[in-house]
Amino acid sequence: MRRVLAFLLILLLVPISGCIGNTSQSPTQSSTQTPAYVTVTDMLGREVKVPEKVESIVAAGPGALRLIVYLNASDMVVGVEDFEKRYNYGRPYIIAHPELKELPTIGPGGPGKLPDLEALVKLKPDVIFITYVDAKTADDIQEKTGIPVVVLSYGQLATFEDEELFRSLELAGKILGKEERAKEVINFIKGIQDDLTKRTENVESPAVYVGGIGYKGAHGIESTEADYPPFVVLHAKNVADELGEGHKFIDKEKLLEWNPDYIFIDEGGLKLVLDDYSKDPDFYNSLKAVKEGNVYGILPYNFYTTNIGTALADAYFIGTVLYPDRFEDIDPAEKADEIYTFLVGKPVYKEMAEQFGGFGKIDLANGTVKYSLPTSP
Repeated sequence: MRRVLAFLLILLLVPISGCIGNTSQSPTQSSTQTPAYVTVTDMLGREVKVPEKVESIVAAGPGALRLIVYLNASDMVVGVEDFEKRYNYGRPYIIAHPELKELPTIGPGGPGKLPDLEALVKLKPDVIFITYVDAKTADDIQEKTGIPVVVLSYGQLATFEDEELFRSLELAGKILGKEERAKEVINFIKGIQDDLTKRTENVESPAVYVGGIGYKGAHGIESTEADYPPFVVLHAKNVADELGEGHKFIDKEKLLEWNPDYIFIDEGGLKLVLDDYSKDPDFYNSLKAVKEGNVYGILPYNFYTTNIGTALADAYFIGTVLYPDRFEDIDPAEKADEIYTFLVGKPVYKEMAEQFGGFGKIDLANGTVKYSLPTSP
C-alpha cells in the first residue's frame, strides 16, 4: 500500500514541477511580464530608455509643465513643483488647469531649483521631463531615482519658428503617444507666424519701442529687448535693434534720443513705469508717443520662461495698433482666447487682463489701461 501511495505522489508531482520549469524558461510568458522599453534621444543628445507605454509623468524646470499641457497630456501628471502650486500669476496653462495645483509636490521649483529626489521616488512616475539642466545633472537624477529623465528645451525665441522648441514637442509627443497633437501644435504656431508675416509684408513701419520687459524680476521703462519677437514677425522698426540682440537696459536719455512713434509697455513692469512717471512726468511727457497718446499695454509672456500663446496674442494686438488696415478683421481679445483655447484648452484672456491690465491704451497720468480697438486713420 505504501508503494502505491508513493507512486501516485510521484505522478502528481511530475506535471507540477514540469509546469514550474516551463514557466521559468518560456520566452513568451517572460516577455509579457517584462515591461517593453524604447530608446529615445533627448535634447542634450542623451540616449534614454523609456517605457513603450507611458501612463504617469512629472515635469520639472521652467516651461516643462507648459509643454505637457500644450500636448493635452495634463491628465498624466502625478506631481508638480511648489512654484506651479503657489499661484497662477501670468501662466495661462495653470489658469486653465487649476487642478494641477492640487497634485503632490515634487520640489520647490523655480529657476535653478532641482526636484526633490525622495518625492520623485515616492510618486514613481514612468518618466521625468525636465528643462534647463546639463547632462550630468540629468544623469544624476536618473541614477538616484531609477526613473528615466528626458531633457526638453525651449531654444531661443528669436521668432515664433523655434525649431528647438518644436523638436521638444515632437520628442515629448512620441514618448506620450501624442505625436498627432505635437504636429498640430507645431503647425498652429507656424501658421500664426506665416499669417503675421504675410499681413505685414511690404509696409512701412513706424518707430517702436517696448519697455518694462521682465528680466530676473520686474523692471521699468529702461528694460527693453532688441530683436523682440512680436516686433520681428510684424516687420516693426524696433529702435533698440541697434544695440544688438536680446535683453538690454538703456539710459532713459537714450529713449529721448530715439523718440519712437509708439511705445509698448510690458505690463509685468507697468507699476514700476507708473511709479517712475509720478516722480518724473516731464521726462515722459516730452516723448512723442506720450504726447500723441500712442502708449499701449501688452501682456507679459516671460513667466517661468516663454508663454508662447501670450507672445502670439501680443503680436496680433501690436499688429492692430501699427497696421490697423491690415488687421481690421482682428479683435485682439477674441484672438487671444482663440490661441489660448487651442494651446491650453480654455479661453483665459479675461483672467490675464485682470492680472495685468490687458490690451489697450495706457494713460500714464491716471495709471489706467483702456481697451479699445484701433481704427484706420
